[in-house]
Amino acid sequence: MQGARPAPEAPGGDHGRRSTGSSTMMDVLFYVLGSLFVLIGFACLVLVVFQMPGTWIMLIIATLVHLADVFWIMPGMGGSPSPAWGWWAIAIGCAFALVGEVIEFAAGALGAKAGGGSKRAAWGAILGGFLGAIIGSIMLPIIGTILGAICGCFLGAFLGETTGKDPRTAAESVKPAIGATIGRVLGTTCKVLIGVVVWVVLSTGLLSAGLA
Repeated sequence: MQGARPAPEAPGGDHGRRSTGSSTMMDVLFYVLGSLFVLIGFACLVLVVFQMPGTWIMLIIATLVHLADVFWIMPGMGGSPSPAWGWWAIAIGCAFALVGEVIEFAAGALGAKAGGGSKRAAWGAILGGFLGAIIGSIMLPIIGTILGAICGCFLGAFLGETTGKDPRTAAESVKPAIGATIGRVLGTTCKVLIGVVVWVVLSTGLLSAGLA
């Protein structure tokens, strides 16, 4: 007498259960990664306020996550790269970060010009802000970086006006120097806002991949 045939396997079978399990694991993984990225990205924004390359650090972390996704996470789970973000998103983020750097350095020069300063004052504001940030970082890390950049911007514009072929008096040079200082502060503010945009876009991408 022939034995009873085994019941047919449900569509998908073990493969379907593994796929569902892998999908759930990936959802949890990307949600955890997204949550961590939100916290780390916020810390990077704080670094930007203190004249440090926080946006660039954030983009480096995003690049490492994307590489891990493409070459390790998804292949290990038998899937294709996640929709968190692609190289285009990271490239656009780098472009935004570069624009932020240009705005920050140029803002001091534009502020000096707005205050009636000469080209020497504008260049002095750029160089003074850069050197001031370095010197301030050495003397008093983090806080000194901010103070050094602001003071350096002021002194650079001031010295640019009071020296050269047609120097101005100290009283005449104060206004361009103040303009350079205000411009530098506004430039840093714009840089932070650009960093916030990059942070929100990248964080949303990872969290969306986890909740998809």
